[in-house]
Amino acid sequence: MTPQSQFTVVAPLAKGREISLRTLLDSMNATPGMADSHNQVLPFARFQQLHFARLVLLDDALQVDLETLGLPRPRLPTYLAFMGDCDGTAGDCLADLVQHAGDGLRRIFAHCAGFDATADLLGWMLAHDRPIAARYVNWLGRSVQQIQQESALQRALSARLPRSSTADAQTVRRALQSVVQTEIQAGRLTLTPPPPTPLAWCLGQLLHLLAVPLVGLALLPLLVVLSPWLVYQLRSREETDVEICPRPNPDDLQALQDLEDFDASNQYTALGAVKPGLFRRWLVTLLLLLIDYACRHVFTRGHLARVQTIHFARWVFLDDKSRVLFTSNYDGSHQGYMDDFINKVAWGLNLVFSNGLGWPRTRWLILGGARQEQVFKYYQRRHQVPTQVWYKAYPGLTLADMQRNQRIREGLQRPHMTDAQALAWLRLL
Repeated sequence: MTPQSQFTVVAPLAKGREISLRTLLDSMNATPGMADSHNQVLPFARFQQLHFARLVLLDDALQVDLETLGLPRPRLPTYLAFMGDCDGTAGDCLADLVQHAGDGLRRIFAHCAGFDATADLLGWMLAHDRPIAARYVNWLGRSVQQIQQESALQRALSARLPRSSTADAQTVRRALQSVVQTEIQAGRLTLTPPPPTPLAWCLGQLLHLLAVPLVGLALLPLLVVLSPWLVYQLRSREETDVEICPRPNPDDLQALQDLEDFDASNQYTALGAVKPGLFRRWLVTLLLLLIDYACRHVFTRGHLARVQTIHFARWVFLDDKSRVLFTSNYDGSHQGYMDDFINKVAWGLNLVFSNGLGWPRTRWLILGGARQEQVFKYYQRRHQVPTQVWYKAYPGLTLADMQRNQRIREGLQRPHMTDAQALAWLRLL
């Protein structure tokens, strides 16, 4: 099995370079926001381990919300963020990007403060790769290679499936198995066996699986003693938290919508301030640690709680944990994506995002909040950031397609099937 990882390279822009960077990023797109996979700057399609990638500018516009609380508004730089979801380690993926697209990456990062085009590019990118507080992978071990090969298999089988035949399902299945064998021998199809899982990754997963609960058990007596104070701190803040959920500016909303629905999947990038004070900062840090634990060890086979449309997601702290960046790649429309969360896991949204400044008011951390459908939708659109460049390695494929294609491959390679199983397998085609 090939495990997946993510990188998040973030660097402040040099003064006066934003306009020229936007022009360069726009030149990388085939349609607004959607990358040309073979663009001359960063030809994403050359990198077979890359599932998704994005380049996005992050400004400090919503820091103005701090003034609502009578707090000073810190002036933060505009950042360039280069993010990717990949097979194998993030370091290996970045090294491959540098080796085969170093000149293009230098053109992009030349717009960042302190970047030296003659210095070690890989070292610079690794130095600016931000730690990820929590990450989610829809199907751990499902590689780009597997997705693309299984999609090709499905197309080949579907094209050769008899549309009207008196033959029984077993006979048709054997004929299709023979077709696939012929295609593989001719080099027109490839079904690569999964590689062995890296030992270092297995040991790291095991250590993480055990370490987090052990630390939690060690801290449990302290948490029990502090629980009355913690409950008081939470509820006293929830009673007075300020909601900042105005209707989004129509022009800003249209700019976001203009970047959506060019594929069966969409991108989402959002940025917001953490509510002031150490209590919220520590709370959101702890909650993201627990979410990361659940995503690494529980939600690894097709769903995040009850939501089954997210390919990859991440939460990243910025500016000394005063802001959180959230990104995801999901199937379907933006409206459907938000409704999915409201209807299925509104409590989960509240758990993390209620620590964000201006979130619809919650009760006991998980109640209320996102259940206020309209104000929640205003809030998330207001915090969404336009993604300048977005790449997907397998256009047109949804997670449901990938799961079907995987079942097709597994059924093809099974030595024996009952008549009912063979018929069900043929219906997948």
